[in-house]
Amino acid sequence: MSQPVRVIPFDHQQSAHCETGVISNLMRFHGLPVSEPMAFGIGSGLFFSHMPFLKMNGIPVTSYRILPGWIFSRFTKRLGISIRRVTFRDPREAMDELDRVLAQGLPVGMLTSVFYLPYLPKAFRFHFNGHNIVVFGKEGDEYLVSDPVMDGPTRIHRSALIRARFAKGMPNIKGRMYYPTRVPTDADLRTAALKGLRRTARDMSTTPLPMFGSKGIGYLAGKLRHYERRLGEKDARLALGNLIRMQEEIGTGGAGFRFIFAAFLMEAAKLLNAPPLKEMALEMSRIGDQWRDLAYQAGRLCKGRAEAHITYDHLADKLADIGRQETAFFKQLHQFAKQL
Repeated sequence: MSQPVRVIPFDHQQSAHCETGVISNLMRFHGLPVSEPMAFGIGSGLFFSHMPFLKMNGIPVTSYRILPGWIFSRFTKRLGISIRRVTFRDPREAMDELDRVLAQGLPVGMLTSVFYLPYLPKAFRFHFNGHNIVVFGKEGDEYLVSDPVMDGPTRIHRSALIRARFAKGMPNIKGRMYYPTRVPTDADLRTAALKGLRRTARDMSTTPLPMFGSKGIGYLAGKLRHYERRLGEKDARLALGNLIRMQEEIGTGGAGFRFIFAAFLMEAAKLLNAPPLKEMALEMSRIGDQWRDLAYQAGRLCKGRAEAHITYDHLADKLADIGRQETAFFKQLHQFAKQL
């Protein structure tokens, strides 16, 4: 039986990225004010990988972050937060459990498929079973939703939410929901931020395999240089378009994550009493600008609108230069963080 559900007072704030936005919104509800950049940094969210052995729609996967869910796991572990996570086989059971937790006055985070969220504009809906939202109440057959990408709270009908929670495909999300059961009032943000900073710097600068970390950017540049010769003009544009989509549209991506990380470094500079992190934050923002410019130029090439000098070799050179800058940046950050 469904539980009587009241609307929970919930402060929705729009975010750049769904996982870190949900973390920030949930923590604020539980009395632990944490910004989205701080959640991202404590969770060591920034990473890079280009994996030719792993393909989506026949195209090698490029990722600009750690695996979905890992930011949340690292964040809660480093701050001693207890989380209950549940998956289901039966949609009715899943909705009953959601109602039960809401009736206790607790907002609930969950994974959904972007494609089946009707409140999103059609242009934003694609088959991706990893979008985090918060449900914080129910009125009739409609649930109240805090979706981090939206500028305000919204609603979704019970049938649509079931479809979004049990969408087929990979990953198989199985109606997954989660919510904090204990958030310590004396959480040590300083120690957690330092651990997050060190892990990101280490992973980006010392991961040995060539397709991971900052060196993976140069690895991708080498692949990009041969797109047109190896794939032909049409398939090369498709591959390049997918690369830019992964960078700029799916999960915030390359430039967006750099700007969030830069904001984290600014906060960490004060929290850790480490002024040099402010200059590093500015440098990270400058690198983010170059990622965004790369996406702009690549987008024009995909659409056949690029100036004559914008070729695959030109884009590969630009990407390789970004890789060299990030390699130097994270080596410096790694050495500095070890001294804190």
